[in-house]
Amino acid sequence: MNATGIPLKEPAVSAAAGDMEQLERAYIDASTRVPVLMFYTSAIAWLILGTLLAGFVSWKLHSPDLLGDISFLTWGRVRPAHMNVMVYGWASMAGMGTAIWLMARLCRTTLRFPLLLVAGAAFWNVGVLIGVGAILLGDSTGFQWLEFPRYVSVILFIAYTLMASWAVLMFRHRRGDQIYITQWYLLGAFLWFPWLYAAGQLMLFVVPVQGVLQSAVGWWYANNLLFLWFGAIALGTAYYMIPKVIGRPVYSYHLATIGFWSYALFSSWTGMTRLVDGPFPAWMITASIAATILTMIPVATVGLNHHMTMQGYFPLMRYSPTLRFTVFGAMSYTVFSVIGVLISLRSIASYVNFTEASIAYSHLGLYAFFTMVIFGSMYYIVPRLVGREWRYASLIKLHFWASAYGVGLMTLMLLAGGFLQGGNLENPALPFNESIETALPYLRGRSLAGILLTVSHFIFAYHFGLMLLGLGRTSTVPTFLNPVEAETSGGH
Repeated sequence: MNATGIPLKEPAVSAAAGDMEQLERAYIDASTRVPVLMFYTSAIAWLILGTLLAGFVSWKLHSPDLLGDISFLTWGRVRPAHMNVMVYGWASMAGMGTAIWLMARLCRTTLRFPLLLVAGAAFWNVGVLIGVGAILLGDSTGFQWLEFPRYVSVILFIAYTLMASWAVLMFRHRRGDQIYITQWYLLGAFLWFPWLYAAGQLMLFVVPVQGVLQSAVGWWYANNLLFLWFGAIALGTAYYMIPKVIGRPVYSYHLATIGFWSYALFSSWTGMTRLVDGPFPAWMITASIAATILTMIPVATVGLNHHMTMQGYFPLMRYSPTLRFTVFGAMSYTVFSVIGVLISLRSIASYVNFTEASIAYSHLGLYAFFTMVIFGSMYYIVPRLVGREWRYASLIKLHFWASAYGVGLMTLMLLAGGFLQGGNLENPALPFNESIETALPYLRGRSLAGILLTVSHFIFAYHFGLMLLGLGRTSTVPTFLNPVEAETSGGH
């Protein structure tokens, strides 16, 4: 199969009905254009900043004296600043942009009061900027992904209310009775995030729990943010993009139903595996390990559904940017989950906890899975908002391979270094400094992987900038990754 198998238009309908559908989609895209492009522009700006901070953090691990006499550039401040930029700046803004557009398209309704979303995005950017600045100045809470001071949470809550409420209202006023799989995940994400963020703030800062329970709440929040916010958006996006690009329906709605509800049920229990061997009730850790193992149910159902939907269409990944990024991300979800199960087992968790292996796991979830799917969605959505096609296929290919090799190399380096580090820490005869030094070659390999990711991000930012300035191709034929000979053209 070649690119001629990628449908550009919807399934054949009468001319009048087809014109009405195209007009409807044009109105919907016009209503979402300004807010979604603002989300994407903000997200890419944060991505570039986060990438620069990540490079600095990576080099500090094997060159700790680098600018060590400047307080706000110490590792303990720059790393949480980097993580919060990536979590709340890049990932949340990009995910929100994609989710808003998908919800409008699937609800078949225009976005009402789009300027309120623009205001919400502006508030969110201000909140993240203040929060990152506070962390660099030493005003941090110390809880992973909740490092922002309390006063920043107020700004983020106001911003989120302005942004997400309209997505929920679109669902309320949707046209037609059918609810698509993508909407299940997106609506879940829109409702789960404020609950997670409010619960974390309440139990840690407003009416704080005491003692070691704070660690339990902190890891519960971080893990659920990864699964119920970012993971839900990514899975919902994949369920839309894969069938849309190849022009065939999802293989099984029954599998999708099992996958969604098992994902919602089991993923929310998995955070305590980071506390194995800690001073916590045994049942708490055991329940979390059991839930992590049971996440193989949604992994299997989602993976099977995607595979059967793609069966016979995998060659189209040679041509479609959206399909290539999205399928890579969907496959990474399986790898991410399997590794999560392995490192949750007591015998392995006690070995790799507090090592670089746990960092590899986070990178798999937030980058290989979520970010790659979102990149794919942006390659599909942006041309529909700006009325231009992506200008350079070569830049898209370079972006993909630099991202894929970068995150792959980083994961391998961190996993290998983490297991070696864990083995050394288990050896009582080995001095602590020596156990750290043995991981240095792997940390340098991580820095090399970071260079690849930096290249990919700057390429994507440049290409997106061309689109934003109206310098993309004026063509009805999408930008294919490889040249094809076709009388009819394909989708993104």
